[in-house]
Amino acid sequence: MTHSLRIGTVTDAARARIAAARLAAACGVATLERTRLVTALSARLRQCLTKGGTWHLGLRVVPGDGARLLRVTVVPDPETSAAGEPPWQIEVACPEPEGAAGGEVPADPAALAEALLGADEDTAVVLRELAEQEELVAFHREELHQTNQGVLALHAELDAAGRAQREAFAAERKARTEAENARRRLTFLADASAVLTASLNHEEIVRRLPDLLVPRYADSVDVWLFDQEGGPSGTAPHPAAAVLAARTGRPQYAADHPGHLPGVDDRPPSALMPTRPLLCIPLPTRRAPLGVLTLSPPGERWDPDDAVMLIELARRASTAIDNARRFEHNRDIAETLQRALLTDLPTTPGLALAARYLPATHGLNIGGDWYDAFRQPDGSLIAVVGDVTGHGLHAAVMMSQLRTALRAYAVDGGSPGQLLTRLHTFLHHLQPDLYATAVIARFRPDDPTVTWAAAGHPPPVLRRADGTVEVLDAKPGAMLGIPLRQEIGDHTVRLSGGSTLALYTDGLVERRALGIDPGIERLAAALGAFRPEELDADLDGSADRILEPLLSDSARDDDVCLLLCHLRDAGQAGLRRG
Repeated sequence: MTHSLRIGTVTDAARARIAAARLAAACGVATLERTRLVTALSARLRQCLTKGGTWHLGLRVVPGDGARLLRVTVVPDPETSAAGEPPWQIEVACPEPEGAAGGEVPADPAALAEALLGADEDTAVVLRELAEQEELVAFHREELHQTNQGVLALHAELDAAGRAQREAFAAERKARTEAENARRRLTFLADASAVLTASLNHEEIVRRLPDLLVPRYADSVDVWLFDQEGGPSGTAPHPAAAVLAARTGRPQYAADHPGHLPGVDDRPPSALMPTRPLLCIPLPTRRAPLGVLTLSPPGERWDPDDAVMLIELARRASTAIDNARRFEHNRDIAETLQRALLTDLPTTPGLALAARYLPATHGLNIGGDWYDAFRQPDGSLIAVVGDVTGHGLHAAVMMSQLRTALRAYAVDGGSPGQLLTRLHTFLHHLQPDLYATAVIARFRPDDPTVTWAAAGHPPPVLRRADGTVEVLDAKPGAMLGIPLRQEIGDHTVRLSGGSTLALYTDGLVERRALGIDPGIERLAAALGAFRPEELDADLDGSADRILEPLLSDSARDDDVCLLLCHLRDAGQAGLRRG
């Protein structure tokens, strides 16, 4: 069905609007779509009236894709409107077939009023839907606002959680760093303490301090030690803070700024080093400070924890230096005592004697090894080498008592075996828990033999004039002092001029990994390597040349004693009475 209306006035436009609305309603167009159609048509008709001329409205129901369409067109009249004006068209779907009154335009005013009221009803429906949509929009706006508030709150919580997590991570990193620094300081203290206490030479300990501290904890290190009486040593100038540290016993920090170091007093900068901070730490002992350790920082200043560690290191270094000084003092006393206990060798015609005693390099350098040589009333010469078990002052005292007892027993005469038997009884009753070994050789004038006896001791080594060497390994007696009754036997061997008899202690030949036999073989080889004239000319030098190769692989953890007895005259079968 097609409806066509001519429009030239406002009344024509109103009738056209009513006709379009009635036809749309007849075709079942929804109120909202119908209102949109009518509103768009009204706007177009208003434009047409403004331009003037005559216009034609077309209302037509046409088939579409799957549904019918209501097509509304407005085209200009070619005779009265401007040429070239394009037609206007709008379409809307028609859910229902067109009614009988669809598209008719009433002519009477009552019908027009009714149509106007109908249009108002459509407008009211649209307004109600708009109101509902506004309420829905308001609801969703409020819901969106609440959601936004929740999102903002969630973001705030996430930010707070992030900050807390970052703070926790920072605290963990700080704690880990502090723990690592503490571990590093403790490890350094332990390693440094091991280095300082490894030596019993106080000068070496002082030399090691700069190597330990520079460059990690100090740029420069100065150790000012007092003398043994506790007074300042040397004439070099020292910072006033170091003098004050020595006087008060408290660490001093001399700089142009406060150090804020725990347990350290702040002082003005030193006149000797005004541009560098100085940390002056006393070296404490039980009695009084033995010196002052003065340090300059590796950077601008020290970390307080590093300063605490340095003060503790100074305390440990002081203990190590003090112990080393005490040890050196006691060692000197012990060495003097040991040397005093060793007798000078007698001068005997036809018989040359050379002795060497080397204390162990560990401990107090005092032990139980000894040598002795003395004449008997009958003119014979007794040569003895012995070894009291153990080290230290007690062993040295027992060694002295055994030596004195042997000399006393020798006054009454007696063979080497008899003398050792009496020493065995003496030691067993005097010190039941102490033992000793010894070897005694007796040389008689005008007698071409030597008599010897041993008790638990390494065998003598005899070098003959022709260079052959013999180990005198006849069965010895047991150790002196053991809870066993024994009679120690004598052994004799014939000598000739140019012969050399070596008596020694196990420290010369015994090695823990190899035992004693290889060492005795090396001693025999060393003796056999000499020419007879070398031993005749320089027996002391020969003793040194024997010790040097034999001790090259020794840890020197035991005393070493060597006594060489050499018949000088090659053509003499024995000794002449002096």
